[in-house]
Amino acid sequence: MEAKAKLRLARVSPQKARLVADLVRGRDVGEAIEILAFTRKKSAPMIKRLVESAVANAEHVARQRNLNLDVDDLYIKEIFVDQGPTLRRFRPRARGMATRIQKKTAHITVVLAEGVA
Repeated sequence: MEAKAKLRLARVSPQKARLVADLVRGRDVGEAIEILAFTRKKSAPMIKRLVESAVANAEHVARQRNLNLDVDDLYIKEIFVDQGPTLRRFRPRARGMATRIQKKTAHITVVLAEGVA
């Protein structure tokens, strides 16, 4: 059984979020949550909440289908970060010019599966 959770339009650069996603890819859910709790990156709490949401989704689906689900057997099968829309802002510069500031967003997706990691 698989469970999925998505976080869309996260205000973090996709490149920076991928660094954290690479830390937990393929790990058990408990181990991944523990790693994310102590990672000092902006995207770590976002991904931690997303993994917890995917676990809750797995429990919900298992309850609906009358399946036996052991949360300790779940692992992160897939986690990927796609680029979302970029917010473009302008900052004033010298001699009456302006510079474009790009505030990037990310779409983060977590897929959990049951079995051996």
